[in-house]
Amino acid sequence: MRPIGVHTSIAGGVHLSLERAYRLKCSAVQFFSHSPRTWSVRTIKDEEVERFQQLRRLYGFEHIFIHSSYLINLCSPDEEICRRSIEMMLFELKIADLLGVEYVVVHPGRSAGQSSIEAMEKIRNSLRIIYDRWKGRAGILLENTAGQKGDVSSTFPRIAEIATGFSDGLIKGICFDTAHAYQAGYDITTREGLTALQSEFKRYMPGYQVRLIHLNDSRAPFHSGLDRHEHIGKGTIGKDGFRVFLSCPFFRDIPLILETPKKTEDDDKRNLSVVKKLLGEID
Repeated sequence: MRPIGVHTSIAGGVHLSLERAYRLKCSAVQFFSHSPRTWSVRTIKDEEVERFQQLRRLYGFEHIFIHSSYLINLCSPDEEICRRSIEMMLFELKIADLLGVEYVVVHPGRSAGQSSIEAMEKIRNSLRIIYDRWKGRAGILLENTAGQKGDVSSTFPRIAEIATGFSDGLIKGICFDTAHAYQAGYDITTREGLTALQSEFKRYMPGYQVRLIHLNDSRAPFHSGLDRHEHIGKGTIGKDGFRVFLSCPFFRDIPLILETPKKTEDDDKRNLSVVKKLLGEID
């Protein structure tokens, strides 16, 4: 069966993200390496790393992803924020290497009042700095965004502008978020829409692959530009839309991570159950 999991907490230690994913019967997992809403970070202790590796082997996790900090904005017009974003991205990659995680997911940035030309120039300059300084094995997955004001990565042509020239080690592919795509105007609920999306991806991003899918329903309407996640089947994409999407050969077999609303673990259980049922119907 296709690898599927959720974003889990690292409360009490990064290794506990794997424990929580295992209890939910996940075969893939994503987590933050630290609090995503603060610039403060902590060094992960050697015993945490060792326990993480032990649990990874014990539970057989092959598909593990780190989601980078929400504060990162590689095209910020504020020089200090841009500098801190670069340092934070390097920290995320370092932690990924330490844990043996191959991919770090990142929202590239927001223009914050700049022109699109200025923002794209700045983000590529930030990536060049990271590229020159990073010598490890882990790499970046660029995530498509919802098309909110200032977004620089809501379409494949724009993502291609960001990614071009960094495919030999730093940028290793794309994380495709279903809610963001739908909110940005990609109709993933019809075969025609998926055919058009696939053609655009192949045209603008040859040499890159979708390595991860964030499977989220949308609380916002189609092409709204509003980033609002919803439980699977309860939003504007809906179960019928996900049946179409999940049966698309272009996206088949790619690991799925759910980032649906969560107040208790029961929410994750319910969403995972819905997706597994949908996959069973398709297969």
